[in-house]
Amino acid sequence: MDLTQGTTQEKVNRSKKTMMWFAMISMAMVFAGLTSAYVVSKSRKDWGIDLVFPNAFIYSILIIVASSVTFYFVKKAIEKDNRGLATLLLLSTLALGIIFIFLQFEGFSDIIRQGYHFTGPTSNIVTTFMFIIVVTHLAHIIGGILVLLVVIYNHFKQKYKTGQTLGLELGAMYWHFVDFLWVYLFLFLYFVK
Repeated sequence: MDLTQGTTQEKVNRSKKTMMWFAMISMAMVFAGLTSAYVVSKSRKDWGIDLVFPNAFIYSILIIVASSVTFYFVKKAIEKDNRGLATLLLLSTLALGIIFIFLQFEGFSDIIRQGYHFTGPTSNIVTTFMFIIVVTHLAHIIGGILVLLVVIYNHFKQKYKTGQTLGLELGAMYWHFVDFLWVYLFLFLYFVK
C-alpha cells in the first residue's frame, strides 16, 4: 500500500500508528538493554542466590493476559454497537490492570520476606536487577492505566463508533505491548537465573 495515498484523515491515522510503533520499539530497546545487562552480570562472583520466585508474579501473568483479552474484545463490541459490553470490557481491563499492579507489589513483598532487598547493604545484584526491570515495567503499566482511563473517558463521551476507533486502537496497541513485555520479562526472570 502506498502510504501517501488516501484521505488526510487516513494519513493522520497511519502516522499516529507509526509513531506508536516507534515508541514501542524504543521501549523494547530499553528492556533489551536491561535484560542484556542482567545476562552479562551473571558472571559476577556475587550472583547466586536461592530466591523462590514469588507466586504473585506467576498470578500476575494470568491477570495481564486476561486484561489483553478483555481489551481485544472492546473494539469488536464497538463495531457491533454494543456499548454496554464495551463498557464492561473496558472496566474489566482497568480492574485487571489494577490487580496486576497489586500483585507486583505483593511479589516485591514476598522477595523482601525471603530476606532479599533491592537496595542498601542487604541487597544483592540479582534482586537489584529484578527491582529495576520490574519497576521499569510497572511504570509502563501505570502509563497504560492512564491511557486506559483516557480511552474509558472517550468511550463514555461516545467518541468511538464503527470506523472511528483510532484512540481505542492506539490504546490497545500500547496495552497489548506492555502485556507482551511482561510475559517476556516474567519468562526471562523465571528461567535465566
